Amino acid sequence: MSRHLEVGERIVGAEALHGGITAEMRRLTIATRGGGTRDLVLRTFVDPFYAGHAEDWLTREAGALALLTGSGVPAPGLVAVDPSAAHCEYPSLLMTHLAGRTVLDDEGVETRVPLLARQLVAIHAVRPAERPREYVALTTADSVVTPKGADAAAWAAAIDVIRRPAPPYEGRFLHRDFQPGNVLFDVPPPSPEDPRITGVVDWAQTSWGPADLDVAHCSTNLALLHGPAWGLRFAEAYEEAGGVLAAAASERLYWRVRDGLACSEEVRSVAQPWREAGRAELTRRVVAQRLDAYVTALMDALG
Repeated sequence: MSRHLEVGERIVGAEALHGGITAEMRRLTIATRGGGTRDLVLRTFVDPFYAGHAEDWLTREAGALALLTGSGVPAPGLVAVDPSAAHCEYPSLLMTHLAGRTVLDDEGVETRVPLLARQLVAIHAVRPAERPREYVALTTADSVVTPKGADAAAWAAAIDVIRRPAPPYEGRFLHRDFQPGNVLFDVPPPSPEDPRITGVVDWAQTSWGPADLDVAHCSTNLALLHGPAWGLRFAEAYEEAGGVLAAAASERLYWRVRDGLACSEEVRSVAQPWREAGRAELTRRVVAQRLDAYVTALMDALG
């Protein structure tokens, strides 16, 4: 840290930020020479499993933050990065702090969904001089975990969908983990009716691929957070905001189902940060039930 502070500055406070899965996040308060303070955020990969991927992830995130400077997309500014832990105990990235907070409550979701859609359209409009790497989808038909008590026929049909080759697509700049937990809002009290987005964070999975994939990921998260109807609604909101998705229903189904099924493998890790953020009712069982309802609804709507 000391190598990247200005002369006369020092760290006077540190606060753990909660809600992340892969890395530890800290807001650092810096005392400036003029007697004021400023904040930075330190992202550190400590868990051995995630630390093993950190060099790739942090290199990509640093590149994305540099690319997005001046783009109009409200992303943090890059201060420094040590992807291989050459100078730090763990692989780390230092960035500017953005105002706002994540909002995961059901109240006000009908107002936030169109804002999320417009923000994602803006991200997909970024045209980098050098493309990030092609997207990676790790879930296979054999790795899907069908929830206990799920609609077996619907899940079998959904699994058959992702046995097919991926449809052709027009590539776009993808966030690849765009969902409410990675979007910051300014929500004026006492009413949540007039929020605005102040930032989009966690660019470690930045990729090149179909817009449908980012839309599918946010849709799945909305379905689990707020109910399946909101997962189905997000694609409509994206198109209403000017976004373009695959023309054929079968192609849309492929991407939407692929992301939903991918979540089946990590229900526990998805639900835990939400509970820690105040959504105590979102137990692993509740999230699994919502996932089942969402996958079944997708198959009914598009299958």
